Amino acid sequence: MNYDVKDIALAEQGALRMEWADNEMPVLRLIRQRFEQEKPLRGVRISACLHVTTETGNLMRTLKAGGAEIALCASNPLSTQDDLASALVKYEGISVFAIKGEDKDTYYKHIHQTLDLKPHITMDDGCDLVSVLHTERREGLETVIGGTEETTTGVIRLRAMAKDGVLAYPVIAINDAYTKHLFDNRYGTGQSTVDAIMRATNLLLAGRKFVAIGYGWCGRGVASRARGMGAHVIVCEVDPLKALEALMDGYEVMPLSKATQIGDIFVTVTGNYHVLREEHFQQMKSGAIVCNTGHFNVEIDIPAIESLSAGKRTIRAFVDEYTLKDGRKIFLLGEGRLINLAAAEGHPAAVMDMSFANQALSVEYIVQNQGKLPRDVFAVPAEIDAQVARLKLQALGVEIDELTPEQAKYLDSWEMGT
Repeated sequence: MNYDVKDIALAEQGALRMEWADNEMPVLRLIRQRFEQEKPLRGVRISACLHVTTETGNLMRTLKAGGAEIALCASNPLSTQDDLASALVKYEGISVFAIKGEDKDTYYKHIHQTLDLKPHITMDDGCDLVSVLHTERREGLETVIGGTEETTTGVIRLRAMAKDGVLAYPVIAINDAYTKHLFDNRYGTGQSTVDAIMRATNLLLAGRKFVAIGYGWCGRGVASRARGMGAHVIVCEVDPLKALEALMDGYEVMPLSKATQIGDIFVTVTGNYHVLREEHFQQMKSGAIVCNTGHFNVEIDIPAIESLSAGKRTIRAFVDEYTLKDGRKIFLLGEGRLINLAAAEGHPAAVMDMSFANQALSVEYIVQNQGKLPRDVFAVPAEIDAQVARLKLQALGVEIDELTPEQAKYLDSWEMGT
């Protein structure tokens, strides 16, 4: 078995943490139990580019229980938990190519090593693996029957590929499942982002002006949790509907050019390019803290900060202090990468339980429907989404009502009026 991890001796610690996470992932555990009996993925090769965390570890265990052969690499150079990567290699026999803090060349080398498996299915978080497969490794497309994509940024890139007619196989947008974006994006990103900022800085959030740039589901979660910690939350948006929603939710809404003059902490949550730029850094007060919880580090124009700076030093783990030429200081967290994974542990296992349940069931769906799906990006089938929600309620011991036959008929008919 081929692999590249930091230190295989870390495996025991990683296995214990994976076991702890599994306690909070009852839906995935139920799926894994069925997969062990039915082996629906027997003979299927999966190349996965995901955040290598304890929650991902339990997804890999589930896929392997279903009979799959797996190669895994990181979808972000700072998101890998080295002990977990080692545990998957030593105890689960999974080829892992991921080291926390790996440089760009190593990051892409690991993607290529993962694709050496000649996958039938790709699992991506940000579309880097799919992009490499469609450009540098096109010979690998011959074996691929379908893929899944975990995050908003990746779905945007995949839809652009589909629009241009270059997407070579069907991809299920896990991010668009209700049991993913309503819970993972909102509650998971919200809690883990605030957790990471506090771990990295040890600052009191109460009373500070906290600027959430973007008010999608992730931005909603970040704003909500920051407000819960007592921060004065300001929202910046380009979408008038989302801006209006933020206003109705009780937040102050203003252009970024105004927020940068008064903000203390800035978090980008857009998935877009150069959201915080030179003109914004020039307006920030000394001591401003900047971080990203979108996807790639391009949301913050880091070269612009460097060009304005006279010096840089790492003052705490995951905190880089830039001293600007005029004497002001700006603090960049986690090198501008996903702060919730760079400085903390990512989403809580309880929300990743639903996201990864969607992943496992969607992979099974692709195998069952091989050759029947169009070369496009499409949503998680409604029956899978509903099944995940039912299993989550079941695991939590919650019962709900069902429609009576009369009610079901009424909703399906048009004849009955008032």
